[in-house]
Amino acid sequence: MNLPELIKKQITSQGMLRRGERAVVAVSGGVDSMVLLHLLHSWATGMGWGLSVAHFNHQLRGRSSDADERLVRATADRLGLACDVGRADVRQCARRRKVSVEMAARDLRHAFLARCASKRKAAVVVLAQHADDQVEHFLMRLMRGAGGAGLRGMAGQSFSPADRGIRLVRPLLALPKAEVLAFARLQRIGFRQDASNEAVEFDRNWVRHKLLPLLRCRQPAIERTVLRSLGIVEAETDYARRSALEWLAEIRRGRRVRPTAFEQLHPAVQRHVIQEQLIELGCEPGFDLVEHLRNEPGRSVTVAARKAVARERSGVVRVAAAQIAKFAGGQRVIRIVPTRQTRGCVEFGGVVVNWRVLRKPAGFSMKLERNVEYFDAERVGARLLLRHWRPGDRFRPIGLTAATKLQDWFTNRKVPRTRRRELVLAETERGDIFWVEGERIAEVCKVTPKTRRLLELRCKRS
Repeated sequence: MNLPELIKKQITSQGMLRRGERAVVAVSGGVDSMVLLHLLHSWATGMGWGLSVAHFNHQLRGRSSDADERLVRATADRLGLACDVGRADVRQCARRRKVSVEMAARDLRHAFLARCASKRKAAVVVLAQHADDQVEHFLMRLMRGAGGAGLRGMAGQSFSPADRGIRLVRPLLALPKAEVLAFARLQRIGFRQDASNEAVEFDRNWVRHKLLPLLRCRQPAIERTVLRSLGIVEAETDYARRSALEWLAEIRRGRRVRPTAFEQLHPAVQRHVIQEQLIELGCEPGFDLVEHLRNEPGRSVTVAARKAVARERSGVVRVAAAQIAKFAGGQRVIRIVPTRQTRGCVEFGGVVVNWRVLRKPAGFSMKLERNVEYFDAERVGARLLLRHWRPGDRFRPIGLTAATKLQDWFTNRKVPRTRRRELVLAETERGDIFWVEGERIAEVCKVTPKTRRLLELRCKRS
């Protein structure tokens, strides 16, 4: 079966686009969306589809972004399709909202597509994400510590995050990008290359250009194995979620009122019970928040200004009175000698820190060991300071090209507000933050080939 037949079968067998239905096609100007647009247009008359085109200019690449827009406009005009174009300064929006550029772009784009669908009286928006996007999505979520719901990947059909009355459909999810690109070249379909896709400061690009090539060295079929794992995770997650919804339905009908009923559930089902309720309450169901509610009934967690949530012993999550979160004070100084072997143990903020300075062994490589980190001792200096987060704190996570505010980092990582103030961090003799408990280490003191002495930190909450 050739590529067009595979895509059309995907659309019809899964009811993505029904006969006579109106749809907005999201077109960036890249190869994936341009191929999808041409194929949908070639079938539109026979299927009675009413298509229109939507293009969002993120204004991230100056003239190149404008050239993408011109190509999409010209293509829509040549195909005789209406074209809606939106624009926004994504970087400025990200700074204003204190989120990543990627997150700001996603939110703005979905809001625009929802408006286009409403304007064109369409119930469907067609997106061009493919199998490679699915693999990258999985790996990004895996690095962030997502659970089953986060790892299950993008669905072939879902609701728009900006308007649940609009369906998002993804007909290319089963196809690798290489096949889409080959088809575009064979059919001479014009498209534009996005130069920003090469910028590895964005997480997705780093996964694409750095992590995946490394994984292919060990497992040449990494994309296929990831997609297989994704399918397994999706099935098991669906089962746990369905069990949670059934349990919640019985609780709400008053059938399970025993205080210990929640405690008897499997942990996977407990998590879904909490996640579903948080979504209903308009809260982001991040892992730390879910685990806090799961393990500490009765203790409230602040999730937004003047809004907190708490879990009753019965398993019901309710909005609670928010406590005003304050920055924690206190600090602990550790004196080290970065040029010779020393060791010690201190406790601060509920964290026991065992540290030692040692000569870097020949052939040293970083070990993936829980609660253990290594740094360049000489870059840290003769003193390190343990303390909590303070207003205005900035650090440069390893792999990033610039420093970021800790507040922005916590927001992007969905660290609960109360949790942020409990975390312990470490700064160098010069005052640079080089470690944040449970987060990525900083670039400033990372181990390099020139490192002669290592500072080893073994940290565990008491």
